[in-house]
Amino acid sequence: MSTEDISFADLMASSIHDMKNSVNIQVHELESIAAQIKEKVDAATFQSLVSVIAQAHRVDANLIQLLSLYKFGKSIYPLDITEHWVAEVIAEAVLQKSSVLAHKGISVEVDCPEDCYWYFDRDLVTGVLFNAMNNAYNYTQDKILITASIDAGLLTLSVQDNGRGYPAHMLQGHGVDDRKGVNFSSGSTGLGFYFSSQVAQLHRNQGQSGSLTIENGGAYGGGCFIVRLP
Repeated sequence: MSTEDISFADLMASSIHDMKNSVNIQVHELESIAAQIKEKVDAATFQSLVSVIAQAHRVDANLIQLLSLYKFGKSIYPLDITEHWVAEVIAEAVLQKSSVLAHKGISVEVDCPEDCYWYFDRDLVTGVLFNAMNNAYNYTQDKILITASIDAGLLTLSVQDNGRGYPAHMLQGHGVDDRKGVNFSSGSTGLGFYFSSQVAQLHRNQGQSGSLTIENGGAYGGGCFIVRLP
């Protein structure tokens, strides 16, 4: 890679960081406005604001994912795999998304054993949960279920919804294809899936790497976003 390429990548990362900070401020301000006007405007107007807030959350998450992927590529991400109480990590992730989920009337149920502990990078796995919840937010009718279990030496985290499920073309191969490009008709870049897949693969133990799978069914019959960590 040439010096020009490296400099450009560094410049892009710096710009993304600035944009992330700006979007984060906007998200907090929009949520504050929503709380203040909820009882003062009609339902349609309020839902329009909720949609804007949800998209701002999505942009914020995407920028964080881009920064993380940049650090992965430069081998400078400070991977910190330590033992965590899984129920607490899930609870904190849900709490951070609670306001936007509540605005849309989405309930979140968590099914995680109290004695479930595992080794992983807390920030990265929280980012994966955010990505899964953002995805479920866009497709669920009104319910999201987050489950955690330890089976066959793997921590399995799933985020399920009661929407229509993933389209058939996304389910081909029974997994997530890291090599997919941009879908110009839908506007999808596949960034969230790519980020989550990379995070899963960074978690390795005894020659085994983590994985990301998407499928339909689960408790609600909708989409299921499943991450397994060794």
